[in-house]
Amino acid sequence: MALSKTGAVSRIAAVIGLGSMGMGMALSLKRAGLDVLGADISKDAVARFVEAGGRAVTDLAEDVRHADIVVSVVVNAAQTEGVLFGPAGIAETMRPGAVFVSSATMDPAIARRLAAQLEAKGVHYLDAPISGGAARAAKGELTIMASGTPAAFAVARPALDAMATKVYELGDSAGFGAAFKMINQLLAGVHIAAACEAITLAAKQGLDLAKVYEVITASAGNSWMFENRIPHVLAGDYTPLSAVDIFVKDLGIIQDMARSERYPVPLSAAALQMYLAASGAGMGRDDDSSLARIYAQLSGATLPEKAE
Repeated sequence: MALSKTGAVSRIAAVIGLGSMGMGMALSLKRAGLDVLGADISKDAVARFVEAGGRAVTDLAEDVRHADIVVSVVVNAAQTEGVLFGPAGIAETMRPGAVFVSSATMDPAIARRLAAQLEAKGVHYLDAPISGGAARAAKGELTIMASGTPAAFAVARPALDAMATKVYELGDSAGFGAAFKMINQLLAGVHIAAACEAITLAAKQGLDLAKVYEVITASAGNSWMFENRIPHVLAGDYTPLSAVDIFVKDLGIIQDMARSERYPVPLSAAALQMYLAASGAGMGRDDDSSLARIYAQLSGATLPEKAE
């Protein structure tokens, strides 16, 4: 058990989704002294969580009945809606006054709708997308872009403090957090595509790619994504730390948002085509730096191969 800043006892009944981010978040909560159960469709993921000292959910709807906080780290809006309102949804069993912390990336309009549906049942909804990657999730050092009522923040506070070093409170209702996350994803997706385009052009020019990396990371053309992703290309290692299909989804959401606002987004639209090409070529579950491989295939450039 852990005390919230309001003095009420708070307990994590479940972290729903024990993927690369959710596992780290669940373990961070456990290190903070919270009572953590883990739920995932993968039995292996649940087993790893139990081996690390966590507890497995046996019946999600029942296990959340007396919980103060439920953290959902599923892939998208559809899965979030299923967790809440599907055939085995938890919206009917979460107790009034509890909070559902939604970390999936989604259209802000959908976040607002889900919040309204859940709040009608007396349960708080905190719109809380995350950023930082699996390594920071494991250390409890995420950035959380959150919006919701003051009461939702108060109940969720022990979890937020355990999972993140930066919690931005961006509004008093759901949707603002989702919108901030989508702006981040627009930039992240475009920056990765630009980094892969640049490093593969450098390869086509016959440049020493290690030296290109050294020079660019010390120059004005650098970006966090160039610095973070290009080492994967230099190592020829596309083991997924963040998969291509994540940006197929997220830049697709950007297109939908922009179309509804009659707003042009030509750079993210062009980047989306490269992610679609990589996914269509069978790289959807590979690291998103695989865009460099698509550029190489199109241009005949040669990239480093993974050392045996």
